Amino acid sequence: MKFGVLVFPGSNCDHDTYNVIAEVAHQPVTFLWHDSEDLQGVDAVLVPGGFAYGDYLRTGAIARFSPVMQAVQRFAASGGLVLGICNGFQILTESGLLPGALMRNAGLKYICKQVHLRVETTASPFTCQLTKGGVLQIPIGHMEGNYFCTSEELHRLECEDRIAFRYSTPAGEITSEANPNGSLANIAGILNEGRNVLGMMPHPDRSSEPILGSSDGWKIFASMIQTLAVR
Repeated sequence: MKFGVLVFPGSNCDHDTYNVIAEVAHQPVTFLWHDSEDLQGVDAVLVPGGFAYGDYLRTGAIARFSPVMQAVQRFAASGGLVLGICNGFQILTESGLLPGALMRNAGLKYICKQVHLRVETTASPFTCQLTKGGVLQIPIGHMEGNYFCTSEELHRLECEDRIAFRYSTPAGEITSEANPNGSLANIAGILNEGRNVLGMMPHPDRSSEPILGSSDGWKIFASMIQTLAVR
């Protein structure tokens, strides 16, 4: 199996994400430059965090038109695995690969801290090694992480079991106090209809080794590896 990590002007978590695959997972991985449509035969695409194109206009709005994203859209349509982290999640919504939008945090402040997430589904290539109802500790670092969608879209996400993670207390309770950015229904991560695209605001790349304070994020990458190994 082979992973690809997208690189946009302004990406700042591309090397963190690359390191998880190369040094923790010990799997082949390559960087994929924004102005190329060549995905180099990868089996999974990772869209990392950062500030693609300086977040000009709005987060992800310019990256959405990069040649590489045209290739990623085709890749996802064919069933390829795509994981968008933080700015990557924002880019996936701008690209139409996921519904909804990421708005300014409630309070209009940048937030960088450890949060807790409750696992809402294990029926996906990204969560198959997790436990439904289990709680993960994973850090966030964003200014526009406030997820919003229409009431109709929210109903579909809930009915189709496409909400992957919600912000919670350490005990797994879904409360307004546990919601760091005002996201609708405490949503921290969602899946597409095909369940092969996941967008999440928290950073599993920054919580993949014990030395980072938590290794809970590793389980998401491990789920992807397990899925690809049996394909």
